[in-house]
Amino acid sequence: MVNHTQSTKTISLNQYGIQNAKVNYQLSSDQLHAETISKGLGKEASSGALAVNTGEFTGRSPMDRFIVKDDITKDKVWWGNINIPFDSDKFQKLYDKVVDYLSGKEIFVRDSYACADENYKLNIRVINEYPWSNMFAYNMFLRPTEEELKDFSPEWTVVNAPGFMADPEVDGTRQHNFAILDFTRKIALIGGTGYTGEIKKGIFSALNFILPVFKETLPMHCSANVGKDGDTAIFFGLSGTGKTTLSTDANRSLIGDDEHGWTKENTVFNFEGGCYAKVINLSEEQEPEIFGAIKKGAILENVIMNDKGEVDFADTSITQNTRVSYPIYHIENIKQPSIGKNPKNIFFLTADAFGVLPPISKLTPAQAAYHFISGYTAKVAGTEAGVVEPQPSFSACFGAPFMPLHPTEYAEMLSKKMLEAGVNVWLVNTGWTGGPYGVGTRMKLKYTRAMINAALNGDLGLYDYDHYHIHSVFGVAQPRTCPGVPTEVLSPRTTWNDDEAYYKMAFKLSNAFRENFKKFESYASEEVRRGGPQRYNF
Repeated sequence: MVNHTQSTKTISLNQYGIQNAKVNYQLSSDQLHAETISKGLGKEASSGALAVNTGEFTGRSPMDRFIVKDDITKDKVWWGNINIPFDSDKFQKLYDKVVDYLSGKEIFVRDSYACADENYKLNIRVINEYPWSNMFAYNMFLRPTEEELKDFSPEWTVVNAPGFMADPEVDGTRQHNFAILDFTRKIALIGGTGYTGEIKKGIFSALNFILPVFKETLPMHCSANVGKDGDTAIFFGLSGTGKTTLSTDANRSLIGDDEHGWTKENTVFNFEGGCYAKVINLSEEQEPEIFGAIKKGAILENVIMNDKGEVDFADTSITQNTRVSYPIYHIENIKQPSIGKNPKNIFFLTADAFGVLPPISKLTPAQAAYHFISGYTAKVAGTEAGVVEPQPSFSACFGAPFMPLHPTEYAEMLSKKMLEAGVNVWLVNTGWTGGPYGVGTRMKLKYTRAMINAALNGDLGLYDYDHYHIHSVFGVAQPRTCPGVPTEVLSPRTTWNDDEAYYKMAFKLSNAFRENFKKFESYASEEVRRGGPQRYNF
């Protein structure tokens, strides 16, 4: 349901320690848009969308993400440089300072929920310092009806204060910004950063712990869509690999673009109520659905506009990580509710900066487990603070920054589900061809779409010698032909026109895979270990 009107309900924030605040509860998207402009915090683009600048941070800051170490988390969380422990007493002191900072201010509060499947629903209250952050919560979380709001009881609370700066020496943070999860208090506390992605990723990280530990459900950093015959396709991949773009397809109904659960009943449900897409070099011709979703109700982040409010999507002078947030109903062809059944194809998307992986290849179950645990891609410039050019990167489960448990726990769940559902698993390189980053070119989107459609339609043939060539370094099966794609594009070696340079680079990447996997070897079976590249040289 689209909720355009302000709720008639009013609430107090005293129970959170926020005193004497002017509370704007459950404002509509239009009202929050107007509030942002009237306060000088944003401008309206010619498309009608709201354009804001998120300030110092234009991407997530992974080193400033913490989890409170307590009785719930101490023995379950995989502690380290991804899941950094935070002291419970220090959390309480920092929380008290944040709510004191918010006291007396004008505050924007929204009740919403995550998880489209009723059996897994998580009620969330979001408390924001800025109106546009609250509009982001309207877009990205699921929107309760007026009836549901009457007895709404929040289970988790997001407290979001971009203007509050922590004192690292006193507060126990690394620097002035922070995003902290507390599973006992059920609070996501975010301060010192205006980047809205921290709000949605905070709840995503919480669900990545709650669902597998308590609900027998696999949380996935993926997009998903469903075909006319009811077959669900799942797209794993980190930011910039094409999750949103490739799942938004006029011929298939979108379930969601980023965060999903796969239940024991073999259904796939969206966590969210909206999409958060990268808009770098966005064009109506290449991505018509996403381009069309940028209208009143959408929020553009860190884009450059001219005096007429026209956006230059090629201008990355603020960041390469320019974004748009919009409610999912801005896309015409969506699945309602956002639930799919019968997963048939899984795509692992990777932006290979080395330019050596095939543009599409079919994986055996062992290879699928290996590549899922590895989660190879390139870090795309701007998605994280400090990354100024793409770097080869491994992120377990294609979402390590958001996974509180050990990666092999998610991999075991996925392997079991893949086996039970009998899915086909494909590795898709949306990165470079004809050479590495800086030499080759990015894979054409029309070719990637053609390859994915061929996989979905069963047009890539049987898994045999006539239809597939086994890659001599990575051991994956690359199709010999694909409708709509030149044959030479399917062989990365052919696109290089220099076998010696190609194999040198391929061995460099295969050695990186092997080195990265060492930390998982003691947890993985012999079969899974053999799913990686078996040939190497020095």
